[in-house]
Amino acid sequence: MNAVVRTILRINMQILKLRWTFLAMLVFVHFAFSWYLLLEAGETEIITPFKFYYFYLVTASTVGYGDFSPSSPAGQAAVSLFVIPGGVILFAALIGKMTTVIVDGWRRNMKGQLNFNGRLEDHIVIMGWHRESTARMIDLIFGDTRRENRDIVLVSNHKMENPDPDRLHFVQAESLASEDVWERAAIADASRIIIAGISDESTLTTALSLSAARRTNAHIVCHFEQADKAALLKAHAPQVECHISTTTEMLVRSAQDPGSSRVQAQLLNTLTGPTQFSLQVPSHFSGCTFGQLIRTLKEHHDILVLGLAESIHGDDLVLNPPAEHPVHSGHLIYYMAHQRLRASEINWSKLLESA
Repeated sequence: MNAVVRTILRINMQILKLRWTFLAMLVFVHFAFSWYLLLEAGETEIITPFKFYYFYLVTASTVGYGDFSPSSPAGQAAVSLFVIPGGVILFAALIGKMTTVIVDGWRRNMKGQLNFNGRLEDHIVIMGWHRESTARMIDLIFGDTRRENRDIVLVSNHKMENPDPDRLHFVQAESLASEDVWERAAIADASRIIIAGISDESTLTTALSLSAARRTNAHIVCHFEQADKAALLKAHAPQVECHISTTTEMLVRSAQDPGSSRVQAQLLNTLTGPTQFSLQVPSHFSGCTFGQLIRTLKEHHDILVLGLAESIHGDDLVLNPPAEHPVHSGHLIYYMAHQRLRASEINWSKLLESA
């Protein structure tokens, strides 16, 4: 008995090594030949297409309801000597191979070994890992419940496993400025890239390399502690948006206007209360004034408009412009609200009526 079990296990292990196409062909051949044997045995009750499919699946999976079974000695011999042994082995091999693929994919995702090129698009790539700040960044992204439902790929050059496998795809890297890593993270098809290396030098090197390679049209945002590194990057890659630590400015503002830290924190926090968002004025809008924009959006959508900008990349942001300041198609509107408001949800004709 033990020899039989060992033989079956060896056969199963060999079948597990087969390609999917060949394994599927074996299942089809076994299915077809099983039907032929029962046909030759005169088992007319079982060989109708749907009944045989049902009988074969129940038998091969060892469920064995018993509602259909062969009645002739030849049919019983065919089932006991060919259909059941072959079906059980092939069914177990299919389940085992599927389980192996799923577990292997999970392990490779945990270790950052998967290649997402061609599998993801319009996603967010976070390059760099900092235990607290990156984890907080991910929480804030998902805290914006009305954001575009983009996948997130975390790229890290730390020796680690996927810190949040339920929400993140993960790519392990030797260097953030690696062509191979960019390909595996599907950089070319990403829509947003956040770069926050282990140091300003790492962030600068990665951003300059990525910009020089022209591998993506994604909007790139970088974090720097030092303004001179950000200025250097802007000089060579003006399309990159740089975020510079504002700790000193925030301390001074809170000292001069007590409690200002609460306002600053709230404007950036998507998890509780109103926060800051942006939207783009659609191309069909003929224009209005900033005063009309403020009044209409506050009245109909209960949002507070903070300012305008002509472009994403330039330094043309105007906060709290005069009431007569023109607003036209393509403008970026920055506003504060309890949740994100999409441009398609605004009745732009109301702005013209309020003139």
